[in-house]
Amino acid sequence: MKRPRGAVLLAAFLLGLGLSAGAQAARAIFATGCFWSAESDFEDLPGVTSVVSGYIGGYVPNPSYEQVASGMTGHAEAIEVVYDPARITYAELLAHFWRTHDPFDGDGQFCDQGTMYRPAIFYLDAVQRAAAQASRDAVQKRFGQPVLTHISRADRFWPAEAVHQDFRKRNTARYAEYREGCRRDARLREVWGDPRH
Repeated sequence: MKRPRGAVLLAAFLLGLGLSAGAQAARAIFATGCFWSAESDFEDLPGVTSVVSGYIGGYVPNPSYEQVASGMTGHAEAIEVVYDPARITYAELLAHFWRTHDPFDGDGQFCDQGTMYRPAIFYLDAVQRAAAQASRDAVQKRFGQPVLTHISRADRFWPAEAVHQDFRKRNTARYAEYREGCRRDARLREVWGDPRH
């Protein structure tokens, strides 16, 4: 039996995205300080099909990196994660999110300080909001101190300039030097005690 060409192309497209047939992609938006590190921390997770660095939470349309870095637009550096919910759940993404930042520094992360580097979960619907709040409460209970990570309704996500996309992959040595210089992994070990960071 000959298959219709359109069905073959659709199947190839879905396989290319890493989605199982019939699955719909889902989105999540997180901020963990510098978006180079956030992107690096999420892009190799099984079930994640793409990670885009960008800006969210401000009041200037389509901001540039320079505008956001000035701290005058209200935006945070963030990532938009597209994932296959049949392979990785939002709850699993949240668990990973918590271990990739310091939840006790609400004004920046590691060597990057200022509101543009604030840690945050930007929820897209009521289900994500409830999951985000429950995960925050669990972290707060575990440590017995206030968690300063923000939870906010997502507004428009603006992709960052091309130079900031896939930064670790395109600038391996420079990124490794930046991450080490910021003491990101050292601080994550102090907070979480997890040697995989």
